[in-house]
Amino acid sequence: MVVRSVKLVTGLELPYVEQGDPSGVPVVLLHGFAGTWRSFTSVLRHLPESVHALAMTQRGHGAASKPAEGYRVRDFAADLAAFLNALELPSAVVVGASSGGFAARRFAIDHPDRTLGLVLLGTPAALRGKPQVDEMWESTVSQLTDPVEPAFVRQFIEGAVGPSAADREVKEVVEYALKVPARVWRQANRGLLEDNTLDQLEEIASPTLIVWGDRDPLSPRSEQERLAARIPNAQLVVYADAGHTFYYEKPERVAADLAAFLEDLAH
Repeated sequence: MVVRSVKLVTGLELPYVEQGDPSGVPVVLLHGFAGTWRSFTSVLRHLPESVHALAMTQRGHGAASKPAEGYRVRDFAADLAAFLNALELPSAVVVGASSGGFAARRFAIDHPDRTLGLVLLGTPAALRGKPQVDEMWESTVSQLTDPVEPAFVRQFIEGAVGPSAADREVKEVVEYALKVPARVWRQANRGLLEDNTLDQLEEIASPTLIVWGDRDPLSPRSEQERLAARIPNAQLVVYADAGHTFYYEKPERVAADLAAFLEDLAH
């Protein structure tokens, strides 16, 4: 798999990988906070060759540009629009994992004509008001300075990835999470807490697939059902015995469900 880099009109440079049939419907995958395009390595491996998949590393993460500011959900969604423009792709199916789903939802609301389909993988309805999130923000994230303590980063990643992920995967995720500067931790997480896409879900016009693991500590089933009820053309798929980042745990199933969703869109 070849890692490429694209320069956006804004001057930002974002690494990405691309695979599959270039004549197929583009599918762009957005990782969650502290991730990179590598968050989807196992899913990409299981996707059929017919799927034209592109996984990008978002601003502030990994080897992507890290501007001084611009880490609200709207900024990440605007980057996606610029990414599509740079690659001359008029529209795409957008897949958002964890907090990447906030940017994916924002893009679908702001660019309905460019969103062929929307897939949310373990994306909470909102983060504000969740006791464990609020406590971590107040006690730690809002006060982070460089260099970010590796022990904290590992604890954060292990809490998100869950115990069933291979140690090799956890180690790799931590390695790239350590590249995220303290200011990006602060600004991006504040942006997620302030996100208001929950108030505009009814404006999402594209077919939507919501996938959730029933052991997700960040989001109860009732919350995911509320998402599915409020997005006009949405379906909810529940993975039993799966945690928040189930795309690490069950990449074959995620790839199969994504391929099936694409097949449905074609008919």
